[in-house]
Amino acid sequence: MGQLSIDGRLIGGGEPPYLIAEIGANHNGDETLCRVLIDTAKASGAHAVKLQSWSKSSLIGAAEYRRNATYGADRQSDDTLEDQVERYQLGPEDHRAVFDHARHTGITAFSSCFAPEEIDLLESLGAPAYKIASMDVNNLPLLAYVAGTKKPVLLSTGMASLGEVERALDLLRTEGSGPVALLHCVSIYPCPPALVNLRNLATWQQAFDVPVGFSDHTLGIAVPLAAVALGACIVEKHFTTDRTLQGWDHAISADPEEFQALADGAAAVHEALGSTSRRLGPEELAKRAVFRRRVVARHALQKGHRLSPADLEFKRPGTGIGPDELGYVVGRTLLRDLVPDDELEWADLG
Repeated sequence: MGQLSIDGRLIGGGEPPYLIAEIGANHNGDETLCRVLIDTAKASGAHAVKLQSWSKSSLIGAAEYRRNATYGADRQSDDTLEDQVERYQLGPEDHRAVFDHARHTGITAFSSCFAPEEIDLLESLGAPAYKIASMDVNNLPLLAYVAGTKKPVLLSTGMASLGEVERALDLLRTEGSGPVALLHCVSIYPCPPALVNLRNLATWQQAFDVPVGFSDHTLGIAVPLAAVALGACIVEKHFTTDRTLQGWDHAISADPEEFQALADGAAAVHEALGSTSRRLGPEELAKRAVFRRRVVARHALQKGHRLSPADLEFKRPGTGIGPDELGYVVGRTLLRDLVPDDELEWADLG
C-alpha cells in the first residue's frame, strides 16, 4: 500500500487510520452550527472534517426541481427538494468563515467538490485535498479539473464498477493529480451490514495498489472498526452533534460519543494488528516461568529409583524441566530421595 499526505499528516503504509468527520450538509446551511460541528469533531478524535461544496445551481438541474423530486430530502419537512438544497448550501463567505475557523481550531478541513467554480473557491481557501463523491466517478471533466490542482484526491467508489474506477484513476494520473486514495463505499443510507462487502477493500488494493479506506454509511461503529482491522487506512463517517436534528443525514450520523468510541477503537485495532512476523515479546516470555509447567514427583521416590512416566507429573511453575523434555528423564536414576510434588532438577538425575 502506498502513502499520501494531507496537511502534513502521512496516511497509509502502516500509519494509524485517518478519521474524517463527514459534516456534509449537517450544518443545515447554518455557519454557526458548522463551527460547533468542527469544534466537536476535533474534540471527538477526528483528524479532519469534510464539507460538501455545492450550490442550488451546480448540483441539480432545473427540470429535476420542477418535478419536485424528494429523493434524499428531509422527511421531517414538507419543503421541496429545491427549497432544501437552497437552505442547506454554504455560500462562498460561509466557506471562508468555516475554513478559517477549522484552521484556528487546529483541524484539517477539506471538501467534496461538485463543479469547477467550487474547486476554484476551495483552492482560494487553501484546501489541502479533494474528495470526489461516488456520484462523480464518471464525471471525467470534473476529475480532470480536480487533477489540475495537483492536490491529493480521495475517490469514493459507491455505485461504480471496477472498470469505471480504473478509468477514473487513469484520468487523474494522466492529468497530473496528486496521490489518490480509494474509499470503498456503498451508496445506501443507511447501509445494512450485509451489503457492505468489506472484502472489497482487498479487491481495490490488489487491483490498483493505492491507499484504500472506507466511507461508511452503516449505523454504529462495528463495521468501520472491522474495516480498520482489514486494512482501511482512512475512515470517513457522517458526523452530527444531535441525531434528532432536522436535516438530510443527521439520523444516520455518528454523534460525538459514538465518534469518540470509533476513534478510540480504531487506534486500539491499529495497535493490535502489529506484525505478520511471529515474535514473542519480553512480557510474554516472562509469563512462561509462571504459566508453563515443570516435572515433579507424583509420589515419594527413593534414591537409586529408575524413573518411569508413572512416577512423574507436571505442575506450575515452568522454571525447570519441561513436559517436552520428559524423554530425557524417563529411565534415568534418582540421585536423591523425593517426596510428592518435589521439583525435579537435572542435577537429581544419574
